[in-house]
Amino acid sequence: MISLVIPAAYSSTTEGDKLAAEGFDHCNGLITVCAEFLVDSIDGLVENCDISATFVGIVLIPIVGTAPENVSAVTFALKNKMDLSVIVALGSSMQIALGVTPILILIGWIINQPLPLFFETFETCVLVVSVLIVNYLIQDGQSNFLEGAMLLTSYAIIALAFYFCPEEAQ
Repeated sequence: MISLVIPAAYSSTTEGDKLAAEGFDHCNGLITVCAEFLVDSIDGLVENCDISATFVGIVLIPIVGTAPENVSAVTFALKNKMDLSVIVALGSSMQIALGVTPILILIGWIINQPLPLFFETFETCVLVVSVLIVNYLIQDGQSNFLEGAMLLTSYAIIALAFYFCPEEAQ
């Protein structure tokens, strides 16, 4: 049996700790409500704006969902802390791919709601090319404005491809 020993200096909770925990809980509740509104509005957006659900799921929702991380990555880059910027930018993707996706598949299996990881050819090609481009750009451990422009251009091309690619072809 593993026993966790917490020093006395850290074992007592103060009024500030309780207030911070309550604030954290309230923020999580607010984020949950906002996420529900976002998910409920997707069908109306797809019908009214004549865009595909795939475009919304692959381009729009990730921009909205990772906005705070994107701001912090840009802030770190402006302070010339590129290692932190790359960690923030790539860490989220790795977290989703290696953590959230397997957990969601297991939960879907438990509640009898299958979540297959079947990707169409176009989506698979985009994923492979994206991984190759990012790997090529970060393997030397250095970056410059041209590499950043290449990543932004790649993202814009992918977004345009998913916007103009018809739903049936995907």
